[in-house]
Formats: sequence, structure tokens, C-alpha cells
Amino acid sequence: MERRRLGKTDIDASVLGFGGAEIGYQRVSEATVARLLGSAIDAGLNVIDTAECYDLSESLIGKSVGHRRLDYHLFTKCGHLDGWARPDWRPESILRSVERSLRRLRTDYVDLIQLHSCSERELRAGDVIDALDRVRDHGLARYIGYSGDGAPARYAVECGRFDTLQISVSIADQEAVDLVLPQARARRMGVIAKRPLANAAWTYARKPSEAYYQPYWTRLRKLAYPFLSQAPEVAAATALRFTLSVPGVHAAIVGTTRPERWHQNAAAVAAGLLPRAELKRIRDRWREVAAVSWVGQV
Repeated sequence: MERRRLGKTDIDASVLGFGGAEIGYQRVSEATVARLLGSAIDAGLNVIDTAECYDLSESLIGKSVGHRRLDYHLFTKCGHLDGWARPDWRPESILRSVERSLRRLRTDYVDLIQLHSCSERELRAGDVIDALDRVRDHGLARYIGYSGDGAPARYAVECGRFDTLQISVSIADQEAVDLVLPQARARRMGVIAKRPLANAAWTYARKPSEAYYQPYWTRLRKLAYPFLSQAPEVAAATALRFTLSVPGVHAAIVGTTRPERWHQNAAAVAAGLLPRAELKRIRDRWREVAAVSWVGQV
């Protein structure tokens, strides 16, 4: 699988990384996660991204592939010591969160620790970034990053203190392409695209009941990209290749609970970047249709 240097870091990241939210929230069995991640690593995956608040995710990853720690780069996030609904940005809580993550992941360091959707106000205050610096200084993480969208993500780039940025980039979420990515490229930041398949929201015939999927479903109905009416695997491949074709994006994080799905996605990205004309059509359609309210989805 193709690898790209993650900005100014020394991480050569597989362009397709594994996102750990689904396996945690859906409480996938340890045996399935071991089969999923083991076969993906064997096939060239070398980036696993998770977070402290993805329920069982960190523990499942540690139990399943902790013994193969040198075969992959491990990313996690901090700032929610007691679940997603209760952020806690106190420096002492950041350190406790990281230490707990390391125990769960069965490792003594992560390659990247990221602030998880911290507000711009908290970022500007600086204490949370100082806390990440201390985590790195203690050898608990090699690099520090920010995961989030919109104005906070732009500030995270402009402040010059982070090595990487994880941000939403997809056919249904393109605010970052103009708002944030040019500055990130100029600063040689590693950029990790989250939700690159836009939650596959186009596959729902009716508006999903779960709020998480609704914004992208509504946007895609209005965007009406012609390729979305093609076979499901073609539509998914085009969507994924779009994200990886956006200038400045180094890797795309895709979550799944099915071992075969990762290999299907890997086959899609093996086709390479989208032709320039197709990339332009998708971008032009976004500029034509996108409302001002279509901001990056956290």
C-alpha cells in the first residue's frame, strides 16, 4: 500500500488508516478485531487511530494487536476522561487520560496524541497544548496533534504548535479544503482525513434516524453527484479516492467492523488518485451547491 510522509514528522503512513470508533461503540468481539486488524496489517496497513472515549476501542486494539506494536503507528486522542459528553481539559486530567490509554493499548508510548475537538477558547488559553508538550517530553507520545474542525482547527494550524491535524474531508464535507488545508500545507503539518466516506450516507434511501448521519445525507441529496448512482463499490471507491486526492491530505482514516471491508477499501485506493477532471467536477459541484451552514462536522 502507498505510504506518505506525515508532514514534517518521520511517520511514513499508509494512505488508508484504521479508525477505531466503530469497533468500540459496537462492542465487536476480540476475535473479530484480531482478524480484522491482523489481516489489514499483513496487507500493508500501518496506522491505527482511536480515542479514549470510543468505549471499548482502546482495550480491543491493545488485546488484539498489542503484541504487534512495532508493526504499526498508533494514534489516540485525549480530553474526555469520563466519556465524550464530558470533556475535561485540565492538564492533570490530560495526563491521566493518556496514562489510561497506554494501559488499555498495552504500550508505553503512542506515536501521536491528539486533542479531541478542543474549543478555540481552550486552545488560545494554551494550558491544554502545554499539557500535550509535557506528555511528549515524558516520552509518552512522539508527536502531538489536534483533531477537530472549523475555526478551532484553523487556529490549531496557525498557532504552529502541533505536528498534525485530523479533520473532516469528504465529498460531503469540504469546508476544510479552503479554510484550513492550504495553511496546513504551508506549515508542513501532517493531515489525517476523518470520515472520508461521509458515513456512506448516500446508501440510505430515507433520512437516517440517527443524527450522526443526517447532515451528510441531506447534503448528498442536494449535491446529487452522478457517481453515487453507480454500483456501491464504485461510489465508495470514488468518494475515498476524492479525499486522498485533495492536496495536503496524507492519510484517510476509515472505520469498519468487517474484516473484508478494509480490504475492499484498500483495493479502491490502489487505483490511485482521481483524474484531475473528476476531482474538479466534485469540487465545482460543492462550490455551486454548498450552503454557508455546511461547516465541517466534528
